[in-house]
Amino acid sequence: MTTTTHTPPPVTAEKKTGPWLALLVAGVFEVGYALSVNGSKGFTNLVWSIVAIIFFLFTLFFLSVALKKIDVGIGYAVWAGIGAVGAALLGPVFFDEALTLVKAFWLAVIIGGVVWLKLADSATLTPNTTDPTTPVDEQG
Repeated sequence: MTTTTHTPPPVTAEKKTGPWLALLVAGVFEVGYALSVNGSKGFTNLVWSIVAIIFFLFTLFFLSVALKKIDVGIGYAVWAGIGAVGAALLGPVFFDEALTLVKAFWLAVIIGGVVWLKLADSATLTPNTTDPTTPVDEQG
């Protein structure tokens, strides 16, 4: 029986950037979705309702693309964080909503959490648990 070693292919910048870019786009569409749902007044305004449905479909599409390569817990948290922060910051711009200092503080906490989640997913902070000298059939 021969023993083969498994060397993972090198990770290119494009392979790591693509899913995160898709997640960012999904987050932007999530902000649009949240704002348009608010504008639809419970889906009673036809134009805002159609816009909400379109944003909803795009946010789900880009989120599903991103989650092909990003862990669901990390991806969902980042996506929801982008949506929450974006909606909270743009709500006062488009609607009669207030952004207080307390809200701004907690939005900063969300942003900090999203940044730390991204850093936790980076190669420099993720330990390599696979020893390339260990045969494939022994790695489990």
